[in-house]
Amino acid sequence: MADRGETQRERARRLRVAGDTDAPARERPRPDYMEPAIEIETPEPEAVEIEVAPAEPELEPGLEQEPELEPEPAPEPPRRRPRIPPPPPPRRRRRMRNPVGFAPALGGGIARGLDLPAALDAAAVLLPGPGRETAERIAGRLRGDYDQDEWGYDEELVKLVRPFFEFMYERWWRVDAVGVERVPAVGPTMIVANHAGVLPWDATMMNVAIVMHHPQPRQPRFMVLDWAFRLPWVSSFMRRVGGVVASPYNAIRLLDQGHLVMVFPEGAKGAGKPFSARYRLQRFGRGGFVEIALRTGASIVPVAVVGSEEIYPKLGESRLLARLLGAPYFPITPTFPALGALGAVPLPSKWRIEFCPPIDLSGYGPQAAEDRTVVFELSEQVRDTIQQALLDNLVKRGSAFI
Repeated sequence: MADRGETQRERARRLRVAGDTDAPARERPRPDYMEPAIEIETPEPEAVEIEVAPAEPELEPGLEQEPELEPEPAPEPPRRRPRIPPPPPPRRRRRMRNPVGFAPALGGGIARGLDLPAALDAAAVLLPGPGRETAERIAGRLRGDYDQDEWGYDEELVKLVRPFFEFMYERWWRVDAVGVERVPAVGPTMIVANHAGVLPWDATMMNVAIVMHHPQPRQPRFMVLDWAFRLPWVSSFMRRVGGVVASPYNAIRLLDQGHLVMVFPEGAKGAGKPFSARYRLQRFGRGGFVEIALRTGASIVPVAVVGSEEIYPKLGESRLLARLLGAPYFPITPTFPALGALGAVPLPSKWRIEFCPPIDLSGYGPQAAEDRTVVFELSEQVRDTIQQALLDNLVKRGSAFI
């Protein structure tokens, strides 16, 4: 009996421990011999909140994510010592550019016995870059043979020397040209002008005026006394830039070809007149230029050049030197022969050139060239036109050098 009671007590204890308080509603009678049951209060379990972190995505095998490392601070660059710049190289002494001294240097080279190409090379160092290159190219062309027309004219050489002539025109002589548009653009035309100086600078400046200011420029050819072509360092250059030996035959051929021709009827007497007789025209000979114009049907354009009389002021002449050179005269000026070859540099006078209205001779016909009266009257008309224009432009120019 004792074992049976003990078994019941054990069963009741288990039910109470499990919290089965809702035991069967039907209570069994408890025997007297059984010990009173011990009631045990079981506390209710507290609710515990558990935070569930989101699951990390699973990585494929072999792609395990490496832990992120904090970037290490960049090491400070090593401090450099301040670099001391090397001393600048010594400057080479350059020869000063002096465009104004180009002409004296050219004359000095010729005086030392150099030919014209060698003298150009020696004087070219005084010019700025473009001018120096041009002078060297000219010197190179003067040493060789190049394409020329039947008169020796070299168009490429003329383009090369044009910057130098334009410098003389704009800077050295400060030429003021008026009436350039009066020169006919086509057809045989004769320009008749006064003349002064040993070298044909007046023809060169008229040429530059036409090329620079005419609406339809054309290259003129100018007549030069034959003795100038005997000078070894001038003849070749003069022929290549448009100079032609002065003769009626050459003038007629050029006009028949439709060229623009410059003539100077005063001849050697006009170029060699003393400074006291400046701007007073000499006799125009027998009017040979009018005969040529009548035979070829060319129009005549009178031109007055003011300024050329002052570039070589003639104080006297040396007959001995003129005889040695075969020249009609050899002038003595304030700078020559006192300054030697430098005396050949023309003085920087102020120039003014006027192209007068052309004289149309088409109404006379070629047969009028045999009429001496017509020839003389036309010659005097041209001479009077030039003389009056010289006097007018002398007043308009003002001072000769300022």
